[in-house]
Amino acid sequence: MHLSSYQIENEPFYQQTGNERAIFQAAAASRLPLMLKGPTGCGKTRFVEYMAWHLKCPLITVACHEDMTAADLAGRYLLTAEGTVWHDGPLTISARHGAICYLDEIVEARQDTTVLIHPLTDNRRILPLDRKGELVKAHPDFLLVVSYNPGYQSAVKDLKESTKQRFVAIDFSYPTSRDEAAIVSREAGIDTRMASGLVEVAAGTRNLRGRGLSEGASTRMIVHAARLMAAGVSGADALRAAMILPLTDDPDMREALEAVIAAHAW
Repeated sequence: MHLSSYQIENEPFYQQTGNERAIFQAAAASRLPLMLKGPTGCGKTRFVEYMAWHLKCPLITVACHEDMTAADLAGRYLLTAEGTVWHDGPLTISARHGAICYLDEIVEARQDTTVLIHPLTDNRRILPLDRKGELVKAHPDFLLVVSYNPGYQSAVKDLKESTKQRFVAIDFSYPTSRDEAAIVSREAGIDTRMASGLVEVAAGTRNLRGRGLSEGASTRMIVHAARLMAAGVSGADALRAAMILPLTDDPDMREALEAVIAAHAW
């Protein structure tokens, strides 16, 4: 199978904030699975895309959800015009042919599904396909990467310790205000002064986490607001549409966030 369609041709923009690139590269060379932990919209997926480009390795991304079954990852028999034919799932394709398999927000998947990855995340590096009666030995270039946001997970929706301890973990957070403004300016094409103002508002929402907000504004949200501004929308309206309305439906909390916006001259 050719994985050319999963190859990232152009370098994604990613601004390093620590030693995450060195750890990822060392883990890949040592064939160690990786876990990326951090809040929504802080750059985890972009980082994986950047590293896939840097390592020249195909990237197969799976957005995990509660209805995802083991067959969705491993594969299943499907009825075709030629009869019943086995089709590899994204995890099997990655393991068989040597790609990075990225399971985004893995805790959204059912625990009986995530157990499927256990034989791939220890020294065995195998994937049993019970329905097919095949044991897939992982390609030397295969790498499993998972991500999740530990901040809002309940005890019911969390990874088992037997799963967590199989991974090398990289902790992600929001960049410093200076770095975040530079990222927003680069991504949206606005000047750094405007980007810094948006970052300040976002910081204000993050201070309200646990005091009315379950999450503060992500870097992704700031970029969305900046792109609206670059398209001609006023700063206040852009922040309202890209940040306040998506973050909360509570009238009092919206009023508090409006006050944060009003404190800045746009």
